[in-house]
Amino acid sequence: MPSLGAIVVANMIGAGVFTTSGFALADLGSRGWVMAAWALGGLIALLGTLCYGALAARLKESGGEYLFLSRTLHPLAGFLAGWISLWAGFTGAIALAAEAAGAYLAPWLPAGTPLDLVGTAVIVAAGVLHTRGTGLGSRVQNLIVATKILGLLVLISVGAVLLGPQPVAAPASFEPGTFAVSLMWVSLSYSGWNAGVYVAGEARDPARSVPRAMFGATLAVTALYLALNAVFLYSAPVEQLAGQQDVAAVAAAALGGPLFEAFVRGVIVLALLTSVSSMVMIGPRVYARMADDGVLPKSLAFTGAVPASAIWLQVALSVIVLWASGLREQLTNLGWILGLSTAFAVIGLLRLRAREGAARVPIPGYPLVPLAFLGLVLALTGLSLHAAGRLLLPALAVLGSGVVVERLLRHRSRREVDEPRDP
Repeated sequence: MPSLGAIVVANMIGAGVFTTSGFALADLGSRGWVMAAWALGGLIALLGTLCYGALAARLKESGGEYLFLSRTLHPLAGFLAGWISLWAGFTGAIALAAEAAGAYLAPWLPAGTPLDLVGTAVIVAAGVLHTRGTGLGSRVQNLIVATKILGLLVLISVGAVLLGPQPVAAPASFEPGTFAVSLMWVSLSYSGWNAGVYVAGEARDPARSVPRAMFGATLAVTALYLALNAVFLYSAPVEQLAGQQDVAAVAAAALGGPLFEAFVRGVIVLALLTSVSSMVMIGPRVYARMADDGVLPKSLAFTGAVPASAIWLQVALSVIVLWASGLREQLTNLGWILGLSTAFAVIGLLRLRAREGAARVPIPGYPLVPLAFLGLVLALTGLSLHAAGRLLLPALAVLGSGVVVERLLRHRSRREVDEPRDP
């Protein structure tokens, strides 16, 4: 598998797909609505890859939303996107995956082992791996991703054989706000679809390779997610699965007993390890780009082949969030704020096209694709804010603190420029 595709797959297949459906089933009360959320989440992600592919083809540099919004909307918007990446997009997501890895490892650990300590070891190990250079990190990443995909395909195949045809039940009553919150969790599970743009500057021929890698990997993961969730959701009665954090392990135990459950736990732990590894590799490249632009300390910039200081900052922040937060709260806040960030990136794409013209900024399926993406994402964020407003206070605090920090940094920069220098 090409490295770009492996990065996208590793970022997408993380904690969300192995934890979300239990929570969603408890809230929605229907397997059908949960599967509908996974299908709609895949559609949103595919639309997003087409839009981001157009951005990556025009702005052939690493940096993700920070780069896109700085260049297309305003430096403040770019800083906020980078701030979101720092505290939510990578730090929170790494902590989420590490926490889920600890939960799935729990039956194999000595009694009383602190699960957050296990998650900390996972994050630190990823930091060590990726500060040794891109070559070793990429080779290990590709090998583990291939192994993970093979294991998940085995899980799907065994599940299909054991389950057989399933009757289609009438869906439960539809509550738009509740569905929006569940879809927000699902969208977080797909959120790694944009991972390729964070390392675009290090890719060969990014105008071609990045859009292809993002769309192809996202299409494959969408199919994989639908198949996995069909196995999870139909493996046991709704009452047994609803609300379960380790829903995949519960499903496996119901399907094949303890041995199959152990196999599934092993595959999921492998998936979560690659997710942590990939995000520890990608996130610091955003901070390095911000350091190059002077909005973060220069010490976070690239030093040689990798941004080592930024990687260790990422490790430290992720460990702090790991010890300070819970799984369901992270799913809610991360899904909402990351969706909002991608919507503004696509607004920037439309502004860039209006400014430079269709020849320089071609967008597949224009205008339907970007408008459909924006309509779905903005409707989702609005409904979720209405339905779960108090739960989203941490996400709103991230946005507010980002504005304050950016203004303070801008004021300090202006003061340093205005101060007379000694002769």
